[in-house]
Amino acid sequence: MTKIAFIGAGSFGFTRGLVRDVLSFPLLTDATIALMDIDAERLEFSKQACEKIVQMGKYPAKVEATLDRAEALKGADVVLTTILAGGLDVWRHDIEIPKKYGIDTNIGDTRGPSGIFRFMRTLPPMTDIVKDMEKYCPNAVLLNYTNPMAMLCGALQRTTYIPVTGLCHSVQGTAHMLASWIGAPDDEITYTCAGINHQAWYLDFKWKGEDAYPLIRKAITERPEVYNEEIVRNEMFLHLGYYVTESSGHNSEYNWWFRKRQDLIEKYCHPGTGWNPGVYAYIVSEYEKRSHTWKEQTQEWLNSDAPIDLKRGGEYAAYIINALMGGEIFRFNGNVRNDSIISNLPQGACVEAPVFVDKGGFHTARVGALPPEVAMLTGLNSQIEELAITGTLTGDPTMIYHAIAHDPLTAAVLSLAEIKTMVNEMFQKNKDYLPTFKHFSV
Repeated sequence: MTKIAFIGAGSFGFTRGLVRDVLSFPLLTDATIALMDIDAERLEFSKQACEKIVQMGKYPAKVEATLDRAEALKGADVVLTTILAGGLDVWRHDIEIPKKYGIDTNIGDTRGPSGIFRFMRTLPPMTDIVKDMEKYCPNAVLLNYTNPMAMLCGALQRTTYIPVTGLCHSVQGTAHMLASWIGAPDDEITYTCAGINHQAWYLDFKWKGEDAYPLIRKAITERPEVYNEEIVRNEMFLHLGYYVTESSGHNSEYNWWFRKRQDLIEKYCHPGTGWNPGVYAYIVSEYEKRSHTWKEQTQEWLNSDAPIDLKRGGEYAAYIINALMGGEIFRFNGNVRNDSIISNLPQGACVEAPVFVDKGGFHTARVGALPPEVAMLTGLNSQIEELAITGTLTGDPTMIYHAIAHDPLTAAVLSLAEIKTMVNEMFQKNKDYLPTFKHFSV
């Protein structure tokens, strides 16, 4: 019997969907689903949803719910993390303080000043989870969904023997989008994708074994509705030659080209993607909106008599767990330590690359070098992440300042002195959440 622990199980939609997918595998129908969250109300809702799925599917699975993390982890085979360190009242400052200095942020959960401070707050509870895993389930695997993905996974991969990989929807989501643009069925598409989380590149993208990039370029340049759906990423593809993972909202923040002036935001960051890249602090307004409606929507789903669709979805984690338990070998793009996987990104850094998983664990394919026209931006962001990880683990605020000083968007907008002042202000807002630091100024 497989035990799967969900830490941060109050994420109702994600937990519900993944449990549905997990139980659809014959090897996992009798799994123990151990749900843990610090919010008792959200935890109870997730428990009811999982129990409803078990009942509807007539599975021999067992659902447990607890506020005690150790209890959830005891004897687990696989642990999934979807946590948020601090509420909106804390992390909104990641976005609002940089705005005072001229940095316009759309999402701000992955890199740049916003992502780095989110990482610094989130690493301590993630480290506590891993320490508990070493104590209560030392043979388990950690599948992380929490952002900022690369920095969190990179830090944990440095500090624990627990196998850690990070999972993100952007690779398969973007592949599906590109396939739809050229009219190709998903099962006829193959690709090699590598880089870092949210900035991995399709080094090749093929339809029935033939290069599909010319068809993608034709769709973008000749069909305005396709171009307008992802203007930022489409511009990057047209000029750099390779398509990048993750939305235009995210990628508009990761470089020098699209958000350093208001006229550029208006020109390139049109609404159209799910993140509405032109909107400042979209993630804050979206979080506020969802926080007012989640309870009603959750109760509506739980109280509905409509049949539940138990058809398996495409969430990586379910397929990975099935493979780890001895099922079919599965290939996915995971966030792993760069042990000579991508030769022109920092060794030891967290990279996103093709991974095969079976009962023996994770086996990462070697990619070689990224093309130079995309390696420069990717390598800079990876080096920044590495500096932020070292600064956080050692409690060195100057390293954090240096990491943010080299962030492409920050450097395109602010002087070094302005960045220093901004970083010191962000430290003061976050000091209660940064136990590895003794000093909170540069």
